[in-house]
Amino acid sequence: MKLIYGVKDRPTPIQTFVFALQQLLAILAATIAVPIVVGHGMSTSAALFGAGAGTLVYLLFTKFKSPVFLGSSFAFIGSMTAAFAGGVSMSLGYLGLLIGAVFAGLVYVIIAIAVKFAGVGWIDKLMPAVVIGPTVALIGLSLAGSAVSQAVSATNVDGNYIMDLHSCLCLLCAIVTLGVTIVCSVYGKKMLKMIPFIIGILSGYLLATIFTLIGMGTDNAALQIIDFSLFKDMQWYPEFTFLTAFRGPFTVEEGSIGGYIGTIAVAYIPVAFVVFAEHLADHKNISSIIEHDLLRDPGLSRTLLGDGVGSIVGAFFGGCPNTTYGESIGCVAISGNASVVTILTTAILAIVASFIAPFVTFLSTIPDCVMGGVCIALYGFIAVSGLKMIQKVDLNENENLFVVSTILVAGVGGMALSFGQVTVTAIATALILGILVNLLVNIGKKKKNVTESVSPEAEEVPQAEAQADGPAPQDAQDGKKE
Repeated sequence: MKLIYGVKDRPTPIQTFVFALQQLLAILAATIAVPIVVGHGMSTSAALFGAGAGTLVYLLFTKFKSPVFLGSSFAFIGSMTAAFAGGVSMSLGYLGLLIGAVFAGLVYVIIAIAVKFAGVGWIDKLMPAVVIGPTVALIGLSLAGSAVSQAVSATNVDGNYIMDLHSCLCLLCAIVTLGVTIVCSVYGKKMLKMIPFIIGILSGYLLATIFTLIGMGTDNAALQIIDFSLFKDMQWYPEFTFLTAFRGPFTVEEGSIGGYIGTIAVAYIPVAFVVFAEHLADHKNISSIIEHDLLRDPGLSRTLLGDGVGSIVGAFFGGCPNTTYGESIGCVAISGNASVVTILTTAILAIVASFIAPFVTFLSTIPDCVMGGVCIALYGFIAVSGLKMIQKVDLNENENLFVVSTILVAGVGGMALSFGQVTVTAIATALILGILVNLLVNIGKKKKNVTESVSPEAEEVPQAEAQADGPAPQDAQDGKKE
């Protein structure tokens, strides 16, 4: 990826604000969708505040070297629902969300401490490019269905979208949004080239507004794409989770509080390990984009601490544990702007915006079809960046071919596994299978290398020749093992 602004570069204040707004638009839909899906009166503006606060914590832990925004994690939706449910006669409501977030954050802290002592070399051997590349690609591909569903906004029956006038207009808005974004990114000059999402979203929103106004004037519901009624019920200030948590209501008449906390632990801790795998993939991805290994500098221990503590802080305000966002990484790749100052400004903008009800409501009125048009580009870039990681991998070798094919088929096939309250996502399952297959094919190679090293022919190699050629075979051997 060709970067216009590197991690340490500082665009002008006006440019930084515009770039930050673009980042905010890229991550907005997913960030506020989590509290909406979970329900129970969770505040979308508080989730936005929590995302901004969590990102600030992440930037501090990573020494402002990693241009990544943290947002509400979809992986914890089931965990959050379980925390609210508790049991038939036991629930701590919002307090359960805070307890669960602490459990999830502690997983990251413990892994970070282990990494601090063990180093990161094991990660490169356990998850080389042949494993991490297709996994990153899966992150984009797994979101493809969501982008298409948003863009079409129609009922899906047996894999086919049933189109009517409303869905046709939505698809048109999505295509216009995507088209304008592409034109700005490819043919735009200077600033226009760096803010294709803002121009694309505004173009799609304008077209959707025209259709909606015509529909309101003719009383035709099919033309009404934007829900302007949201402005009537604006939430004027964030309902922070830590303020709501101790108000109740609490239901603890039967059973023990220990059992309830154990239920929350079981719901959150395994998911945290799953998100850890995605944390690695996201940081490998952004590292390839900025051409700097973030797992070594500032270090995986710091990125994990930033993500873990950032999740606790984010949940403290908004109830949602945070995670690194593929949308943010895709935005960096497409715009060519990796300036960490932009991410810092985005975090501050998210915090400030959470108190500006009309602005938050305006963002909430952006139609799914418009965001779907943008996400087609965003998710596609994530998938392509993963595929670029395996460009140097020789897929003519069966051992590499088996690893990549296993990951792609398991991920695209949707091999998500549920064990009670715990769900291992398709991406995490694919990554685990990929690691196991990679270990399997490399066990055979290690045995072969050992045999070759003690063969009679090897012992007959002259000492001088062995010394002259020694380093090369060893390096090659290490390369094969990895």
